[in-house]
Amino acid sequence: MFEFWSVNNIAFKVLGYPMSYVEFLGTIFSLWSVWLISERKILTWPVGIVNVLLYMVLFYQIGLYSDTIEQVYYLGTSIYGWWRWSTPESVNGKIANVRYSSRHTIFLTALVTIVISLATGIFMSQIHLILPTIFPEKASFPYLDALTTIMSFTAMWLMTQKRIESWYYWIVVDIIGIWLYYVKQVKFVALLYVILLFMAINGSRSWLKTVKLAKSQTFRN
Repeated sequence: MFEFWSVNNIAFKVLGYPMSYVEFLGTIFSLWSVWLISERKILTWPVGIVNVLLYMVLFYQIGLYSDTIEQVYYLGTSIYGWWRWSTPESVNGKIANVRYSSRHTIFLTALVTIVISLATGIFMSQIHLILPTIFPEKASFPYLDALTTIMSFTAMWLMTQKRIESWYYWIVVDIIGIWLYYVKQVKFVALLYVILLFMAINGSRSWLKTVKLAKSQTFRN
């Protein structure tokens, strides 16, 4: 059974690229989850949990340890987000009351994200020496990987709080991810991040549209 989830267990080839089962299924659930969240649908969280588990297996096998740890965080926030969105504010499976944080909160959040990213990069660059049994190989691109990891942490938390600026974090993460995964030869994941980039742009526009519509209805009333 464990062989099924190996990156060496190829499901099919796409233009000569060997597609493993774990990468393919993770991609499908990831796209589905992002589309659901752009539409403000609560179903995004259980779908996202499946995606998280699949990518946890994938990233560990290719040595992106920060991304592996990131999935553990996603698992917890997905469970929390599922509970947080399941409130009286939701209507027909969609959440309302999306908004920006205050300017002070946005600045402070960005600052904390940068500082923690640097500290994480330093730690991940040495993790193969600190925990050689668990992480036998040196981490690939530890600082860049740490930056996208911590930014994703921030974005995920902001998403559970229904904050619009979460989409801007995702846009930056997606741009970096396109290059990082292409270099690491998981090209289908790199292609996924191209799609995710456009979906993040669309998601931000969709949430902003919801805010403008809500303000318009309030003004009319």
